[in-house]
Amino acid sequence: MKEILALAICLVTLVLAGCETTEDRFTQSQAVLNQTIANEPSGNYFIGRRFYRRYYFFWGYVREPRQPWSAARLVMLNEQKLLAPDRQAKAIGTDNNWEYRLRGYFSGQTVYEPASNTFYPEFVLTGVEVISKNPPEIFRNPQAHDVDRLVIDKPE
Repeated sequence: MKEILALAICLVTLVLAGCETTEDRFTQSQAVLNQTIANEPSGNYFIGRRFYRRYYFFWGYVREPRQPWSAARLVMLNEQKLLAPDRQAKAIGTDNNWEYRLRGYFSGQTVYEPASNTFYPEFVLTGVEVISKNPPEIFRNPQAHDVDRLVIDKPE
């Protein structure tokens, strides 16, 4: 009986030791992300994060400098003045999760996106440059970068 009790105590100890909390990848990246955002220069530009989904037509999330990603808006891109980088390269979606410095403006119009049955703000693109091809994480769910995913993730 004592042996069974000792074995049970050992098993409980091992299980509880395995429950020790560790920071996940998202939480770890938040410190880097917050520092990056705090150091952004103010100016007449936007920060964009490409959010590609195979079955949707929106472009990605756009926010103002020094604003958190939770304040970003999912946008439809107006490419009449300048093509999106992946379209210009004839490689749609290959820039998924890249971060860009965008020049342009919100037109004040909304554009219907049929797959999500939602209207999104229109962003008129006039200039673009890559900031990072591997930026800090803005989505808690690790599946957020799956281009076949039907869920529209929101940055945190």
